[in-house]
Amino acid sequence: MSKPSEKKRLVLCIVGLTQDLLAYMPKLAKWTLNQQIATLEPPLPAVTCTSQSTMITGKMPNEHGVVGNGWYFKDIAEIGFWKQSNHLVEAPKVWEILKKEDPDFTVAKMFWWYNMYAKVDFAVTPRPVYPADGRKIPSIYTQPPELKAEFQSKLGTFPLFNFWGPTASIVSSQWIANATLDLMRKESPNLALCYLPHLDYDLQKFGRANPALIQKACTEIDDLSMQMIDEAQEMGYDLIIVSEYGIEDVSHVIDINRILRKAGYLKVQLVDTGWELLDAGASQAFAAADHQIAHVYVEDEQDIPKLKALLSKVEGIELILDKDQQKAYQIEHSRSGDLVLVAEKGAWFSYYYWLDESKRPDFATSVDIHRKPGYDPAELFIDPKILFPKLKVISKLALKFLGFRYYMDLIATNGQQVKGSHGRAASAKSLGPVIISNLPLFRNDDHLEMKTVFDLILKSFHS
Repeated sequence: MSKPSEKKRLVLCIVGLTQDLLAYMPKLAKWTLNQQIATLEPPLPAVTCTSQSTMITGKMPNEHGVVGNGWYFKDIAEIGFWKQSNHLVEAPKVWEILKKEDPDFTVAKMFWWYNMYAKVDFAVTPRPVYPADGRKIPSIYTQPPELKAEFQSKLGTFPLFNFWGPTASIVSSQWIANATLDLMRKESPNLALCYLPHLDYDLQKFGRANPALIQKACTEIDDLSMQMIDEAQEMGYDLIIVSEYGIEDVSHVIDINRILRKAGYLKVQLVDTGWELLDAGASQAFAAADHQIAHVYVEDEQDIPKLKALLSKVEGIELILDKDQQKAYQIEHSRSGDLVLVAEKGAWFSYYYWLDESKRPDFATSVDIHRKPGYDPAELFIDPKILFPKLKVISKLALKFLGFRYYMDLIATNGQQVKGSHGRAASAKSLGPVIISNLPLFRNDDHLEMKTVFDLILKSFHS
């Protein structure tokens, strides 16, 4: 039997890909006709960090500990989203198993989350630099460190502002694809994991109701995916294509922290600038909002029945899971909320907590994924009240290039703009994530738990 180090696999994560969207991707659909395709049942919540951690560990959130894209770090009394250390994933990863089995086995992890300090041979992930003057400088973190200069020399600076925010576009996914293919040609890793986020943007902005609005994104990711597939196969790689979740239409936003604040549970600090900051450590209850899931952390467990009663009356909430009820969904963990809320179909949770717009924090109207105490899809939109947005952006960038401090206040605090979300279970298999492979790893039209992706990757190297 051949060793794992004698085989090559590309695991390509196309975020938001579902079976029905293949109708708008003729190239990928044609290639898929001769391959195996199945649907996946993601964990709760069906979000990037949780889904990816489930795929690469074969464990559910109650074991690997990634209960969302962020959670409340109780020891420092702070909500943290989009952390990057691989140490946060509390279970062995598929590449660790294969490396233990075969010391010659090599791995490249390209933009998959929890990238930093993963026990892989090659790693690249976004890592902007924040100078003391308040600027945000696009950059990447690489392992080994010299990869950074090599990629930036060949491909230019990583286009961070096309990776997320109002100017998110195919440009960032193309950079990631080019870097991945370049590394595969040069280093020929046995396992290459590549993350292409592009499709996610327009689906959250426009939803699925009007296919014409997402056609451009589908066409762009179709072309890029086939570029990667064709070049990977020329290099002798077999393919496992996955997606993390499907995005469904939403029309109702639940301002969960405002509800908790009005009920007297959530506390804020008024800072000298006049802004209000959510004070998690002083609150009796608050929520870490994450798409269609919200973790509610409660200081006194005796308040849980009262909170359940309060939240059961809120329009748009489908499930209210206490720690015991979370066991049925395998999300009970020290990091999960004392209550986990799941939105109804068509609804999602905002992080907003201020009641007076004049007291909102300055980061609310900017792209600031680390300071916001929750996920904010409104960062994909420029405030429609700005009459000449391009002129405003140019004036801000002029300050940046001249070395001055600048404040990119372009985002509206209006959740009604968002038309697509994810996190809850898909309402139909065709709207959920998929797995596609040119290897006979599963049967066509299977419906598989997402954690089985771990076993399928192992199987691909053992067969």
